[in-house]
Amino acid sequence: MPDPLGSFDYTWPFYLALVLGYLLGSLPFGLLLVRLAGQGDIRNIGSGNIGATNVLRTGRKALAAGTLLLDGGKGTIVTVLGLQYGADIAILSAGGALIGHCFPGWLKFKGGKGVATGIGILFGFSLLLGVVAIMIWLLVATVFRYSSLAAILVFILCPLVALFIMDQQHAEFTGFMAVLIVARHFENILRLVRGQESKISLSK
Repeated sequence: MPDPLGSFDYTWPFYLALVLGYLLGSLPFGLLLVRLAGQGDIRNIGSGNIGATNVLRTGRKALAAGTLLLDGGKGTIVTVLGLQYGADIAILSAGGALIGHCFPGWLKFKGGKGVATGIGILFGFSLLLGVVAIMIWLLVATVFRYSSLAAILVFILCPLVALFIMDQQHAEFTGFMAVLIVARHFENILRLVRGQESKISLSK
């Protein structure tokens, strides 16, 4: 990773990758899809979150699936494009996308929790890493029926998985992802502790 205080002639591509990643990551697909479908403002529904889980509360499964794919896709796209210019560029663009999704300037920095975008980033870095993440999510969600708990455990475990599958640099980056995504689930963690978190049904 370059020295951020180094010569701008050398560092500008890295800053550009971060900014472009942020801009793409900040696109609020859940908000846009729900609004285009005539369902109003997703921020006034359920938890107010713009992610796929809350979009599902509209009762429109197709909208939730579209949100999931688009939020995940933007993470994958910025990562794969970044990899064409090296691992450092990919990490910065992916980090920008995750930050952009969680803190979009268009929505006064009130965005999603980063799960779909984060998993999309994992797929961008390594198909195997992405598949392992999905398998962990499905296992935890099936056993405990808490989407939030499944997401939290996925990203807590991902640095270890990344270290085994890839290398220390990617393990450190997934560690950053874990800290951000777990922090975004703070209210969910409180509800889990209190036994007040809503469960999901995988059979419907």
